[in-house]
Amino acid sequence: MKGSKLLLILVLLISVIVSGCTKSGQDKPEDNPNDTPDVTVVDDGAKEAPMLAKQVSEGALPPLEERLPKKEDIMIEPVVEEIGQFGGDWTMPWTGVPDKWGIGQPTEEALFRFNKEGNKVEPNVAKSYEVNADSTEFTIHLREGMKWSDGMPFTADDVLFYWEHMLTKETFGKKIYDAYYSVDPVTGDRALAEVNKVDDYTFTVTHKYPSVLFLERVAIDNKWFFAPAHFHKTILPEFVGDAKTLEITKEWGYEDPKVFLMETGYTDWLHYQIPTLRAWMPTNDPNGDQFVMARNPYYWKTDAEGKQLPYMDRIVATKIQDPSQKTLGTLAGDYNLVIFDAKEFVVLKENEKKGDYRIIPWTQPAWSSAGVQLNQTTEDPNLRKLFQDARFREALSIGVDRGQVSEIVSNGLAEPIQAAVPEGVQGFQEGWAEQWAEFNPERANQLLDELGLTKRDKDNFRMNADGTDLTLTIIESTTDTGPFLELLKKYYEDLGLKTNVKIVDGGTHFDMKYANKIPMTTENISVVNVAFRPDALVPLRVLTPWFGHYGLHSQSGGKEGVEPEGDVAKIMEIWNRLKASNSFDEINELGNEIVKIHQKNQWVIGYAGPTPVLVTASNSIRNIPNDRIWSDEYRSLGHAHPAQFFIKK
Repeated sequence: MKGSKLLLILVLLISVIVSGCTKSGQDKPEDNPNDTPDVTVVDDGAKEAPMLAKQVSEGALPPLEERLPKKEDIMIEPVVEEIGQFGGDWTMPWTGVPDKWGIGQPTEEALFRFNKEGNKVEPNVAKSYEVNADSTEFTIHLREGMKWSDGMPFTADDVLFYWEHMLTKETFGKKIYDAYYSVDPVTGDRALAEVNKVDDYTFTVTHKYPSVLFLERVAIDNKWFFAPAHFHKTILPEFVGDAKTLEITKEWGYEDPKVFLMETGYTDWLHYQIPTLRAWMPTNDPNGDQFVMARNPYYWKTDAEGKQLPYMDRIVATKIQDPSQKTLGTLAGDYNLVIFDAKEFVVLKENEKKGDYRIIPWTQPAWSSAGVQLNQTTEDPNLRKLFQDARFREALSIGVDRGQVSEIVSNGLAEPIQAAVPEGVQGFQEGWAEQWAEFNPERANQLLDELGLTKRDKDNFRMNADGTDLTLTIIESTTDTGPFLELLKKYYEDLGLKTNVKIVDGGTHFDMKYANKIPMTTENISVVNVAFRPDALVPLRVLTPWFGHYGLHSQSGGKEGVEPEGDVAKIMEIWNRLKASNSFDEINELGNEIVKIHQKNQWVIGYAGPTPVLVTASNSIRNIPNDRIWSDEYRSLGHAHPAQFFIKK
């Protein structure tokens, strides 16, 4: 089976390479080590989009040179294949506001972003930086003359405003990110950084103790680290008063000012009223049938020929009600750039030529493509005791036939293995993928009996040792996992474990997660490096269901939640040592220790190995790389720098 799967993936990769060469003999793979490949000019030399040039000629917009930063501070974005052409729409399906990250991630502009290889950060909104010898002071330089989408200057004041009036005051519902704390290597005490303005285009971040990974953590935790001060001064109670904020809240269609400030301070890309630094800016209410983002006339990047990006005029996201509409619309050509998971591979591949698109597989550092997380702090004391017992987790793991799961979720492409760090990713452990992976229902039943779950109800389902009802409830925010969960329910109930599956909307699922109301869910783990992004593996805040309210305990400084104990407490102790380290070698060693604790406990159970993400693009869309890693840390499709995508005419 393994050989046949590898052959399928090889065929997929070969087809991608071939399809990438069919449009032009001048197309070249991205092989330049500096990510600055040779390019071919295919346009007429215009430096800005015709729609913007028209506005300039009509006096509605300043000339291009007045909209860009000063010449030496313009960011030149390397292109993947060739210099592009202006015009056209990126068309995509989406499910509405709950799918906000589907548009948010690819359009995001971070202060620092990860490089192509994903092993270090590079300036983006920032122009450059310096770090002192002991990694306690970071001096960050911005781009002189850079502007928000409304033409107002972007300066260090926007950074300081965000820090002083939004992040540290938690006006948008987020606690201060862990990136801004340094740790005393002796006592383990945490100290909050200081942020100070040097001049209009320079600021410093000063830590009390060494913070070697500060820039990497900011590039993940708090990648924006700025906000349009001139806008937020018009809505924050600190500046306009509570009564005025409430009035504005209602004008925007909200009832609760807290919700309003969270939405405008965090998901700014959904609101056309808020100035942005993104390549495209929203133009309408996202709650309608279509959400449209149009090019930002003040975007601060150009290609190597001096043409202002983005190349494409608009992003047009059309709301769909059913996942099948996404597939059917792609086959019909309604959408020209869409993301799919591996279970759609067969139908997409069969229609690739007819649909005039190509499939570009991106690898991902996911632990599995189908699995469950067991909340270690779940409210029901009987369930909590079971979930915290490794024997129960082993029973759930070996009581399911992974071969069948692989066929259901990935058409057999995924290996029938355990959730584990995949080979080639930092933290890989030899043999982990085989742990508790062999289908053995006899042993699974034996383990459940050992746990005292021998009593049965009238329907022959196991009961708790005290004779009370025992029901496993898996709460999901999508119907996409339906076939997998039906299979999981069958196998669990074959073991005598009554299982319910409950579907709620995305917002409710989010709220339930924060309220510790999700005992089980299928949320996956996908981490490129625990040192870069510990959130899913270390309970620093309420985020991932397996650690539940251990995260709230950390987030609240011990005032709320459940105090970590046992191996979870050990993870916290190792993380604090990692944070205080001033050696990259020690950081990697400590990160490895955290991963090994996860291997030992298997709080996240996987039933099928990771599969590629399928970037499905019309053959007319160019400059999409085929060698990127799909991960949240790298902002998914944003890692391809979509401002340089273009439609070849």
